[in-house]
Amino acid sequence: MELFSNFVLLFTESAPFLLLGMFIAGMINQWIPRTWVEKTLGSKNSVVNAALIGAPLPLCSCSVIPVAMGIRRSGASKASTASFLVATPETGVDSIGITYALMGPIMAVARPIAAISSAIVTGMLVLLFGKDEVVTEPEQPTQPANSCCHKASNAPTSIPAKFKAALVFGYGQLLRDFMSWFLIGIFFAAVVTTLVPEDFLNQYAQGIVAMLVVVLISIPMYVCATASTPIAVGLLLSGITPGAALVFMLTGPATNIATLMVIKNELGKRELGLYLLSIVCSAVVAGLALDFLFQYFDWELQLSHGEHSDMMGRIYQGSALVLAGLIAFQFQKRWFPTWKLTS
Repeated sequence: MELFSNFVLLFTESAPFLLLGMFIAGMINQWIPRTWVEKTLGSKNSVVNAALIGAPLPLCSCSVIPVAMGIRRSGASKASTASFLVATPETGVDSIGITYALMGPIMAVARPIAAISSAIVTGMLVLLFGKDEVVTEPEQPTQPANSCCHKASNAPTSIPAKFKAALVFGYGQLLRDFMSWFLIGIFFAAVVTTLVPEDFLNQYAQGIVAMLVVVLISIPMYVCATASTPIAVGLLLSGITPGAALVFMLTGPATNIATLMVIKNELGKRELGLYLLSIVCSAVVAGLALDFLFQYFDWELQLSHGEHSDMMGRIYQGSALVLAGLIAFQFQKRWFPTWKLTS
């Protein structure tokens, strides 16, 4: 029963952000020219561009998934997509603000620097050691199979038509492509939440051991950048080091199982391994460096108590119902395609 409750809670937490992410992805697919995406995010320099573009965006671990898929299918390289997937959920204007409020200026500065550095390292590893790009066009049921919405001659041109096409892409094709992996990831995150004791991390407070334990626990968890901040405050108040808290705030939002499932499906197995390796290594290095700086300069944290919102209000519940309905409709189309329902 607790497992089911945790699954529902995580699904409800994710729903409004996932709906927002699918909407943004649909708008990108229709309104941003493929040539611009290819020029900005399709080359070696795009790794840095993707990190800098993604860092300030207030998108959480789930809402970044459809957005990243959208830019990938609009021409972004694997490397820039990976960089975007790291920088965006690890930090953002909202999480920087709450970090400053709860932890003080040092952590508020260290967090985005570490996130952008981690994103660039991830993108460069994927660029150097990932598999060669295989250019494929997204499936468009209403258009010829060898074209996409950016290049097809019958692509919508009016504003209402583009808006409708964006909704069809975001809440239709894109949702179909990742909804199974998303549900599997949320389920495993609920399992971890149910089975791992709340005080488990507090048993390992110091040094690299603490950071590695944090990594092992945070990888399967679902926690957004904003929500991870008060959790990190609680860990700091229990005796964990600032570096270990930083590792948690970096790896938690960027490595939940839902994201990892989509990366494997969208970018490939090798890229998934490189993604995990680079995030873990860069997060641990950033954590060790931060602990060294705190000790060397005798810095002190400015901690404040904060609480994460209930996330079970009407907006979240309504969004969860909408998302569940969309997923059920897409599963119906997949399993019972002969049923005559309007899309």
